[in-house]
Amino acid sequence: MPMVTAATKLRRTLEDSQDFISAPGVYDGLSARIALSVGFDALYMTGAGTAASVHGQADLGICTMNDMRANAEMLANLSPSTPVIADADTGYGGPIMVARTTEQYSRSGVAGFHIEDQIQTKRCGHLAGKILVDRETYITRIRAAVQARHRIGSDIVVIARTDALQVHGYEESLARLREARAAGADVGFLEGITSREQARQIVQDLAGWPMLLNMVEHGATPSITAAEAKALGFRIIIYPFAALGPAWKATREAMEKLKRDGIPGLDENMTPQMLFRACGLDESVKVDAEAGGASFEGGVDLK
Repeated sequence: MPMVTAATKLRRTLEDSQDFISAPGVYDGLSARIALSVGFDALYMTGAGTAASVHGQADLGICTMNDMRANAEMLANLSPSTPVIADADTGYGGPIMVARTTEQYSRSGVAGFHIEDQIQTKRCGHLAGKILVDRETYITRIRAAVQARHRIGSDIVVIARTDALQVHGYEESLARLREARAAGADVGFLEGITSREQARQIVQDLAGWPMLLNMVEHGATPSITAAEAKALGFRIIIYPFAALGPAWKATREAMEKLKRDGIPGLDENMTPQMLFRACGLDESVKVDAEAGGASFEGGVDLK
């Protein structure tokens, strides 16, 4: 039997109104491996995390489509059966470029992606001062993505994100999402929700259409748990800073300790073998042995 793609798996999950998707934000292979090891059934490739980890830059539209696609492809192929939802920013250009982004993401194994209505020099949705394109330009982006996925016969899920709440208010945001739904988007995404009442309202106003909640702690949105989001009627929740925040804190503390003491002082169980096993060491050794290789006959653990 042919393998069901992650995109098809995500699409089928969204078709079941009782299913709920909780996707932690990951930004590199190690953070993705850790999320998979604790049992998450979906991952979210954060654009902010990609900008920070790949370029050491803030989320200000610095990443190109090729930057994002390459990172998404790596993440999606760590566990091909696990859906990866990826940030696709503005689609990186006009309709032709949005179509190309859709095609590239699909061929890279991405299960779903979101496109927004900011100008090309965008910024994180939880920063002030966002500038938006007009509604017609936004819907053109969505339509180009939907048409591209149909043209290549892909099940990749198109998520329509609007950042209009901060700039134009709730009614314009709702109008944009309604038009995006009419253009064929599979999921809606109101960025920067400011209250639980607003969260409940957008789900009600777009009833029957799966909605995504972006849970950025200490941003514009109040802290809402996965259980609360499901009770409010959302179908997907993503946590862009779930790995990035703790990584920054832990690495900062470790570097301060190294600077002070001259040695990292890691826990005894923090061996090279342990870290490599978290990244698939044993599976790689097995592949070598099953193919008749002898590279690891002596094992990898120190005696």
